[in-house]
Amino acid sequence: MATLPQLLEEDIHRFSVVLQELLKHTEASTALIIDKGGFLITSEGNADEFDLTTIAALASGAFMANQTIANLVHETNFNSVYQQGEKHSMYATCAGEETILVVIFEADKSVGVVKYFAEPVVEKIVEQLKIAYDRDPGEGLDLSVLNVADTTGVFKKKRERSKRGV
Repeated sequence: MATLPQLLEEDIHRFSVVLQELLKHTEASTALIIDKGGFLITSEGNADEFDLTTIAALASGAFMANQTIANLVHETNFNSVYQQGEKHSMYATCAGEETILVVIFEADKSVGVVKYFAEPVVEKIVEQLKIAYDRDPGEGLDLSVLNVADTTGVFKKKRERSKRGV
């Protein structure tokens, strides 16, 4: 079963816009959207400073471990994780059923500000994912079964429009 809808350039562009807004309001370094399997979907901010692919995988693991802890303490859900460091901190929050929003920010910045501005961003991410689902119900991607050696089934050119504009 597909975990993500088929994402088009317009979806990624919308994600980029909301992540840029988040970075502006919070003065965070980097914001990522990842799937719960740990795959990086998109990011904005200072990508050169961090290994975002590895961060995506580990942040997903930390987030999912906290979900397991929630079950062990008879909680239905821990929907966010905050990790504070000396130089940088990280906040990760659930963004729908399939994705996690991860924000990396300087440790001297307030996590409260990040949480406050992350909430409407999560809503916009979920809204865009719904648009993508509705565009092509039943189709999508399960990144956990992706063969990175052969991605021909994932990356395809857009269908060319006919000269009549159809």
